[in-house]
Amino acid sequence: MNRRNFMMGCSSAIAAMAGAQITSLTFATSDGGSDDVLVVVFLRGGWDAISVLPPLDGPDRAAYEAARPHLRIPIRGKNAALGLNNQFGLHQSLEPLLELYQGKQLAIVLAAGMPTSDTRSHFDAMRYMELGTPNQNSTTTGWITRHLQASPAKSGGLSLPAVTIDAATAASLLGSPEAVAMRNPREFLLVDDKDFRKSLTKLIGDLYKGDSWLHAAGRRTLATIRLVEQIKTEDYKPAVKYPEHEFGERLKTLASLLKQGLSMKVATVDLGGWDTHQWQGEHGEGYLAELLGQLSGGLAAFYKDMAAANLTRKLNIVVMSEFGRRLAENASRGTDHGHGSAMLVLGGNVNGGRLYGTWPGLGAEQLYDRADLRATTDYRAVIAEILKFRLKNERIGMVFPGYSLGQPMGIVRG
Repeated sequence: MNRRNFMMGCSSAIAAMAGAQITSLTFATSDGGSDDVLVVVFLRGGWDAISVLPPLDGPDRAAYEAARPHLRIPIRGKNAALGLNNQFGLHQSLEPLLELYQGKQLAIVLAAGMPTSDTRSHFDAMRYMELGTPNQNSTTTGWITRHLQASPAKSGGLSLPAVTIDAATAASLLGSPEAVAMRNPREFLLVDDKDFRKSLTKLIGDLYKGDSWLHAAGRRTLATIRLVEQIKTEDYKPAVKYPEHEFGERLKTLASLLKQGLSMKVATVDLGGWDTHQWQGEHGEGYLAELLGQLSGGLAAFYKDMAAANLTRKLNIVVMSEFGRRLAENASRGTDHGHGSAMLVLGGNVNGGRLYGTWPGLGAEQLYDRADLRATTDYRAVIAEILKFRLKNERIGMVFPGYSLGQPMGIVRG
């Protein structure tokens, strides 16, 4: 063992403990009396929900067309919206999800977001949502961390308490002592050579025999390395072809882990790039359309892959963003930061094929600040319903301090 290999090994372990930036994929485990898995897909940048679900008729369509002469989604002809009902359509780039909607596996929540917050700051809005405390960013733990704390630990089998496929864990896992960052399971290992890795792991382990938090973190990292050695993802053969982009690869990694029977309760996956201030794409084409295509293609492949293994019965996927975009297009053929958004809920126990929530309308007096879609459904209501009825966590007040669920919308069965 030479000095260079030793330093590389130490650096790998320290980097795994430290982390740096926004998460891409996180896994977490607990046992709240259910084997269901919650997958939270966070669309960072604020997606344009009004383009995702364009109005098709009536006063809202008139207001929409007047506010978006270049960006409006057509109702007929090329790139026409896919009809959901007489009132709303679905962006044509989301066509891979239409089959799941019609098959009652996908539900859509209108005008969702943070009704109690008026921030248009990406940083503040994301942090409020991931901490689960709108208008308060000093909370020391994330909502997923508190969900895991509210449920007893699951024992037996392979278990990864919390893993991020990137440089750092999500803010929703803030305060979780088990959180580990890795880009993929194989890259998390210290070195490829198994015998050398065994010697190096023992040597590094001798450095972390103290009682401080740093020593404990080092031991947790080494224990995770030993666990990762047992995970076989490099030879994974999915039942479907995943799109060849980073989001698709992340979901394929998640599918491979779920199919190995890992003890997992929560996964978070990021897809960024939704801050469409300019050149968003005219009449259903361009940048936003391509990004929506990545989202829908990845989600559809993941869901079908899980269905092939009969695992959708335990799957609950939530798609959310920190806020929506303004109704009116700007001078750069884009949209600025808004308020109300939309959420997607996908899974084997979802009461899908329906639109949920109260639509506030697009008239000037109906808009938030006379500019944005108003948020009428608290995003916490959607998540809390899944936590209570699918993951069997009754302690919603601990997960979301100061919030109570109230009358559920009935998005999920259970």
